[in-house]
Amino acid sequence: MPERISLEALAALPSVQGVTVSHAGDQVAFYADWTGRFELYVQNLRTGERRQLTDGQAPKAIRAGFVWSRDDRRIYFSRDENGDERQAMFELDVKGGGVRALQHDPQSMDYVVDVHPDGGRLLVNSTRGGMMNVHLYDLTREGPDAWTALTTLGNATMAGGFSPDGSRLTVTTNESADLRNTDGYVLGSDGSGWRRVWHVQEGSRDSLGDWHPDGKHVAVSSDASGAGRVGLLNVDSGEVRWFTPEGGPDETPGRFSPDGRWLSVIRNVDSTLTPVLYDTRTGEGRVLNLPAGVATGSAFALDGRALVITQGTTTTRMQTLLYDLASDTAGVLLPAEYGDVNPADFVPGEYVRYPTTDGLTVPAILYRPRDLDPGRRYPALVHVHGGPTAQFFRMFDPHAQFLADRGYLVLCPNIRGSTGYGVAWRDANLLDWGGRDLADVAAGAAYLKSLPEVDPERLGIFGGSFGGYMSYLAPVKYPDLFRVSVPIVGISDLRQLHEDNSRVMPQLGYYFRTMMGDPEENAALWADRSAVTHAAHLKAHMFMMHGTNDPRCPVNQARGFRDALVAGGKREGEHFEYVEFGDEGHGSADIAGKTRSYRLMAEYFARHL
Repeated sequence: MPERISLEALAALPSVQGVTVSHAGDQVAFYADWTGRFELYVQNLRTGERRQLTDGQAPKAIRAGFVWSRDDRRIYFSRDENGDERQAMFELDVKGGGVRALQHDPQSMDYVVDVHPDGGRLLVNSTRGGMMNVHLYDLTREGPDAWTALTTLGNATMAGGFSPDGSRLTVTTNESADLRNTDGYVLGSDGSGWRRVWHVQEGSRDSLGDWHPDGKHVAVSSDASGAGRVGLLNVDSGEVRWFTPEGGPDETPGRFSPDGRWLSVIRNVDSTLTPVLYDTRTGEGRVLNLPAGVATGSAFALDGRALVITQGTTTTRMQTLLYDLASDTAGVLLPAEYGDVNPADFVPGEYVRYPTTDGLTVPAILYRPRDLDPGRRYPALVHVHGGPTAQFFRMFDPHAQFLADRGYLVLCPNIRGSTGYGVAWRDANLLDWGGRDLADVAAGAAYLKSLPEVDPERLGIFGGSFGGYMSYLAPVKYPDLFRVSVPIVGISDLRQLHEDNSRVMPQLGYYFRTMMGDPEENAALWADRSAVTHAAHLKAHMFMMHGTNDPRCPVNQARGFRDALVAGGKREGEHFEYVEFGDEGHGSADIAGKTRSYRLMAEYFARHL
């Protein structure tokens, strides 16, 4: 079938990320790769004036946000080098554009969370000393003396933000033996007065969000009822007022309006994200007037009269809107760009559910090529998302679009372990990676085979990170199911992953233990659910892609599986293909990297599927 969409033109479409409203509410700052690489920009919401603030100092790939100082004169951001995720902090003068590097230990990951109202201290989540913990960074000091550790827990600990007067701050962590448990804490800005203020039940994931302007209340969330639930907590009395009904829908708290009347919330239903405003006085919810799809952000601006929202659908790229609350209308603040690509050529994602092995159904998004020939059968692909605690949304998917344009059906399933469908579904793969979740992937392949337009002999699977894990494991656990497999920055050896993560990114080692238990007690399970154990069973042709700087899923995951194939008599070029990227970490995020990986994938599928 004729190709309508240029792969290079699609990969080169610029994107805007991290849109953040200033404290005064009259400016937004954001990353955009209009120059071919990401730079930091600021735009005045009243005049529309826009300025580029960085010139090469911004991150190559956006893996961390940034924060405004309380007087909006400075921005603090983090940057790594070529995807190594050793995040270092920088201070940017908004007016003058000067960038100053702050003190950084080469092996630590430093994420700035908030700026104290006095302007002299940063609240930072950092791996200095090992596990992710909460630190203060004193901007008036130099070198290591600028750092003060506020927490030193052995479990991953994350700060939320300073109270409006700067006297207190919020933290979410776990002091329970149940590694899945999280609770909310408040302490003084000097680290004193550590106190747990938010705990719904043992084992639930309870956390603190934005401070109310009164300095006495914070937004809270909990999944104790079976879905993400949002409320308002008095941190002194412990009294909570729930906004989300018990049992759902799944909601996540955002920001309060400047006057404290509204709390913005994102509602997650059937792979859509919708902004909702809760009246903090009455508890009534107000759904915004936006198209069905994905809308994120919802930060208040212009004295609380407007919201800045990023919104898109399966056929429209993400754009940034300025939503007027009085008129319930939205104007385009930062339009999506399409360059030489005709958006009319994009195909809509169809929301489906398919049956899986135990009588349940798996929600998914299905992309079909445009103008299918009824007399022809087409190849099909299962695309598995990362995480696994993540999900596919009904938003623009460039992978699906360029593959559908080339004649492939693409199924994007939210298998067990995915978010957005309640706690039971999210936790259904605990101690079971590569079990029922993999059965859901295999059931997705069976569903594709049942479609009359699909050629059952031409099925493939691909995905990145956890999706790469599934792309390694599926063709060795179900050796006759897929013709090709493309694991991207994937996982083939669980024990090796845990050892590396525990050393280099201890917060991920901790996360992995919450998912798959203790490495010694579950050694047999970990071995069975590692693709490298079963490499000899591979029949599908495989194409492995990995960045050499990846700390999350280190490149030894790909090298180890490649070596196992070679040891078993497989030959590179004949039975598998392999590529490493020396300028990348955990995936391709910049335009040059995306263009390269899209081209390699398209050429591979054209040869083998």
